[in-house]
Amino acid sequence: MLATVGSRHFISRLAAVELHSALAKKVRTCQLTRADFELVTRRFRADVAAKRFEVIRVLVSHFRTAEELVRRLSLTNNLRTLDALQLAVALGLNDPARPVTFVSADRALCAIAASEGLTVVNPEAP
Repeated sequence: MLATVGSRHFISRLAAVELHSALAKKVRTCQLTRADFELVTRRFRADVAAKRFEVIRVLVSHFRTAEELVRRLSLTNNLRTLDALQLAVALGLNDPARPVTFVSADRALCAIAASEGLTVVNPEAP
């Protein structure tokens, strides 16, 4: 997906923080070495600096959309706060002329994103 010519890749500012947190957890649980953590996070920061990812600011409108999503969906789905913010950013970027593909390894979040009309890719799904 990243190699597709002409494609654009967006991440929210929140995703950058979440990536570091998720990788740190893998170090704590011995699924990733500290050296690999440093390598992966250094490469990620280099990709951001090289504009391979467009970092999207989380705006007040995203918080409002996330709140609406939580009110509407969380009574029957496990939609967590930060996931709702990520989804709100993606929904804000989605355009019928250039639809957004939402990428997440969280099956429940992928299902919710799909139900909201986004195309979804789970990199851990077979």
